[in-house]
Amino acid sequence: MATIEPYMEKYEHEHHNLANRVLHAIGIPCIFAGIILFFIVWQWGLVFFAGGWVMLFLGHRIEGNNPAFFQGPVYFLVGPVWAAREILEWFGVKRTPRAEAKTQS
Repeated sequence: MATIEPYMEKYEHEHHNLANRVLHAIGIPCIFAGIILFFIVWQWGLVFFAGGWVMLFLGHRIEGNNPAFFQGPVYFLVGPVWAAREILEWFGVKRTPRAEAKTQS
């Protein structure tokens, strides 16, 4: 069964710079909020959506590499999972490494 972990490792490898990580952790939720807001107050939806994308591209400009989704559309799904993990870790929620999780089951 295919897992997301190889994609997550590659995504992590391309996001080392702290500014890029912060911009992604803010920008990706802004994009999602923009999609939802678009159907409620479309002007704000566009602002959040466009602002989120600007943050992502700015982060990659700082990092000096291209966005991961240039390598394949699967990264449109990997990015939000990575951002969620990053935000949870900032709030002290530690994830269990896969090897430990298997031995604990």
